[in-house]
Amino acid sequence: MSTAVKETPQEGGTVLVRRPGPRELHPVRTHRRRRALELALAVAVPLVLVLLWQLAAARSWIDDRVYPAPSTILADGWDRAADGDLWPDVWATLKRVLGGYAIGTVAGYALGLLMGSLSLVRAALEPLLDALYVVPKLALLPVFLNMFGLGEGPQIALVAATVFFFVWISTMAAVLAVPIGHRDAGQVFGASPWQMFRHVLLPASLPAVLVGARIAAGVAVLVIVASEQIAAADGLGHLIFDSRALFQNDVMFVGIVCVAVLGVVFSEVVRIAGRLLTPWAPRDRGRSQS
Repeated sequence: MSTAVKETPQEGGTVLVRRPGPRELHPVRTHRRRRALELALAVAVPLVLVLLWQLAAARSWIDDRVYPAPSTILADGWDRAADGDLWPDVWATLKRVLGGYAIGTVAGYALGLLMGSLSLVRAALEPLLDALYVVPKLALLPVFLNMFGLGEGPQIALVAATVFFFVWISTMAAVLAVPIGHRDAGQVFGASPWQMFRHVLLPASLPAVLVGARIAAGVAVLVIVASEQIAAADGLGHLIFDSRALFQNDVMFVGIVCVAVLGVVFSEVVRIAGRLLTPWAPRDRGRSQS
């Protein structure tokens, strides 16, 4: 409670007295305590789960041959990183994600902006894109293999196709959601098409576009790992699938942890870039508010 309300009986009726609470009297201190609590919870929850996993493996509550203890996974990952065996797979996955993400983001933003601005283009292309959107993207992998052959091409194309739809939908929806009053104001002042885009459509739609781009960042990692398990000779997805086939479950979990870290870092980089590009937009609701 940021305020306290007290009923004070007086002659002729009751007066409600509103008193400021700690959040209003000490906003900085309250904000710091809230941030400390959020940080503690963010660290404590995964730490407790890892400790429970370690305890279960040590007490033989679970089969450590199938579910190795976190200490075993950490030691194996450290050894593989020190020996240089891990980095080629990490780099292979990372370059595919970055390449496909860049292509899909540019294409999705350009087409989303065009379809959001021109109703005839939207009427012509939206039914086709809606039909392609519901197709599972992994189902397109054989098509890309036929188009590009073995190598990096199919992997990058699959990530690009996945990212494209997320960015296209968020961009088109964001442009369509720009209030008509903003557009009318630009027309009244005689704004050119470029000025309308630069000063009206771009700042009004970019925050929502970047939300879609952030979602696409996480999905891109998921798709490339699944693709590498099917049609790749390296990468974290291949490492996970190959080690499972060889019953090297400790190596498999090393790959899973690397994928998790890669996804979190990539998504966070996109989020930070979005905040730098849109300082006028409100912060994520998932983050603390003062």
